[in-house]
Amino acid sequence: MSHLSGLFLIVAIVLALVAPRLGNSWFTSVETRVARFAARKKTVVILIALTAILGRLALLWIFPVPVPAIHDESSYLLAADTFAHGRLTNPPHPMSFFLDTFHVQQHPTYTSIFPPAQGAALALGQVLGHPWIGVLLSMALMCAAMTWMLQGWFPPQWALLGGVLVLVRFALFSYWVNSYWGGALAGAGAAMVLGAFPRILHHQRSRDVLALAVGAGLLANTRPVEGLVFCIPVMGALVVWLFSRRAPAFRLTGPRLLLPFLLVMLSVLAFMGFYNLRVTGNALRFPHALYMKEQCNCTVFAWQKFPPPLHYANSQFDHFYNARIRGRYVPSWSGWKHRSWGALRAWWLTFLGSTLSIPFLTLPWLLRDRKMRLILAQFCLCATGLLLIVWFEPHYAAPLGATLLILLVQAFRHLRQWKCGGRPTGIALSRVIVLIVLANVPLYLAQTIRKPPPEDDWTAARTRIIQELAAMPDAHLVIVRYQDDHIPDNEWVYNAADIDHSKVVWAREIPGHDLQPLLDYFRGRKVWLLEADADDPEVRPYSPAEN
Repeated sequence: MSHLSGLFLIVAIVLALVAPRLGNSWFTSVETRVARFAARKKTVVILIALTAILGRLALLWIFPVPVPAIHDESSYLLAADTFAHGRLTNPPHPMSFFLDTFHVQQHPTYTSIFPPAQGAALALGQVLGHPWIGVLLSMALMCAAMTWMLQGWFPPQWALLGGVLVLVRFALFSYWVNSYWGGALAGAGAAMVLGAFPRILHHQRSRDVLALAVGAGLLANTRPVEGLVFCIPVMGALVVWLFSRRAPAFRLTGPRLLLPFLLVMLSVLAFMGFYNLRVTGNALRFPHALYMKEQCNCTVFAWQKFPPPLHYANSQFDHFYNARIRGRYVPSWSGWKHRSWGALRAWWLTFLGSTLSIPFLTLPWLLRDRKMRLILAQFCLCATGLLLIVWFEPHYAAPLGATLLILLVQAFRHLRQWKCGGRPTGIALSRVIVLIVLANVPLYLAQTIRKPPPEDDWTAARTRIIQELAAMPDAHLVIVRYQDDHIPDNEWVYNAADIDHSKVVWAREIPGHDLQPLLDYFRGRKVWLLEADADDPEVRPYSPAEN
């Protein structure tokens, strides 16, 4: 939060405390109109989705279509290109030794190491014109699903408020929509699970069970570990309800609820097994697990011990996995506390920040709220699970975002009931919080226009070089040379799914290894050398004398 918005927050809170009835008639009029509109539930869900798309498109002049810069993004884009060509995976390449790169499995097949759902969304975008279209559509789906979820838990006006908060928080400026990392699909899946839960209890409709099963399937194919932990409390509560006296007879719940759920989940498991079989050769072995064992050689959970380090012919891999990754991980209580604190701070900044933390001053009321028992239990279980994972990025907690949103909206509702000296202080505070969240949008835009975020020089150079080579008539092979002090995050060597028919192929020079097999294989291509760590990276014709 900037100093200006922080000052605005303090002044607004003071005004709410001192003069809680300030502007009451105007606010009441607006809230009445909003409540009438919010009652049109389907219209609200569709409008939230369209606003997420159109709002982000309107900002393209400030925030252009993102360029991949992180290993994970390029890996997801490889999956997208694979799926867009009608394949689940690709055969291993004969020159994989020189084409190997981060977060890409080269054997037994050439593929992304990540679950397939995000790659499928990007593939849809690629078919429609650009992979980022898939990011945009998945973000719209998440905003719509979150709003639909809240409509199952709260009165319509509160569901609309939560949908607007999600839209402002994630659909415009967050890295979830400004990168290819993902997060939105897992958030949408979690919202479908939690949104279906109260509807199943109240209506026992097959369509709600299908929504729950599809949401669980999305979680299984985006964040499988986090998704499993997320679903355990919900499934447990449903099982308890099915065997309680409140549930209808089994002759009704069997064909109406259990059968559709089992059919969808069996289909999801069958697909996952088939996908794993095609990618890793084992239906029960996930690509990420194979990569962690054979390439990364790192732990996933805090209680695990690091296996012995692997040795790589590629010095960039050696630096990244043996020096950097292992160097960041301190297998001790103090190390775990340090990582956990960093994870909590990153999570808080992404999902709440200062302004949206204020409603949680009503936490004592939330803890006594019977309606929130399942949500609180789920939050504690998921948060504990995330803290036990060694490596954390905020989008890993995307499923937990749906849980947090329900707690946030209920905290707002409790805040509205708070009075100080008989004055409606809580109502004023809730209004102030919403105004500040909305006001931060133009404030952030003005700040960005005045001082645009810095662009990664190497990503801009890589994009420019690709465009220059693509405009030439020949096919190209670019051999990337790294210095010993190269930053492994800045990785140039990423290729499309169909390497042999790509206009530009990227390969790495590995000191001590003869490049002639690579040159012979790609005979007929124009060969270039790129000094990746030069001040102004440019390609120049490769000379065999340099081999």
